[in-house]
Amino acid sequence: MPHEIATGLIRTWLRFRVQDITVPVLMDALEIKSKHGFSYWDSAVVASARALGCKQLYSEYMDHGRDVGGVVIINPFR
Repeated sequence: MPHEIATGLIRTWLRFRVQDITVPVLMDALEIKSKHGFSYWDSAVVASARALGCKQLYSEYMDHGRDVGGVVIINPFR
């Protein structure tokens, strides 16, 4: 990918809020993993969404319609 395109994509993505992996997010992810059986990485995504106040999380890999502590997983291809 040319440098100019990569730079443009990164600038575009920076318009969106990014959640850092903080200690509270890490602890929430570990709790989600234990309670819901997701992988650590999926749990970290859900914990990050919760920390940002998201009500919906779009994923084709997690259980459609599942509510994880106030975040509902939506499969956009369903």
